[in-house]
Amino acid sequence: MNALKQKFTALTEREQRLVLLSGMVILLGIFYWGLWAPLNQSISQQSQLLESNKKLVSWVEEQGQKAAQLRRTQSSPRRVTGSLPQLVTSTSSNHSLSISRMQPQGDEIQVWIDEAPFNSLVGWLNELETRGIVIEQLDVAEANAPGMIKVRRLVLTK
Repeated sequence: MNALKQKFTALTEREQRLVLLSGMVILLGIFYWGLWAPLNQSISQQSQLLESNKKLVSWVEEQGQKAAQLRRTQSSPRRVTGSLPQLVTSTSSNHSLSISRMQPQGDEIQVWIDEAPFNSLVGWLNELETRGIVIEQLDVAEANAPGMIKVRRLVLTK
């Protein structure tokens, strides 16, 4: 540190002012680009994120109100008439699905399908839901052929 002081005092008065001014400019640059600009940019990004989140919250609240209104206006759910195994068997044949195993247990039924086209399975599940059957659990896996899946376990209730 003493060596720097000696070099500084050895400079002419004009050079000393130039060194001091250069040091101040460097300190201002470090302050601006090292602290001020990143903080300012971060504040701007956080403000944009806040606005985005506010819009998301208002959209979610709006959708929640619409869903609640739909639930209130919706008629009572359709009750399943007939036995659940019979309904599952008849609707699966309508969608060309071959059930490999079916196990009734009280008010629920477990179904296994070895291979089925994905679109047929989705159509079948949609039909079951429109008839008032609730899908409690669904476990599917990819089959060997493209577009085909295996239903490892499907639990349905009335």
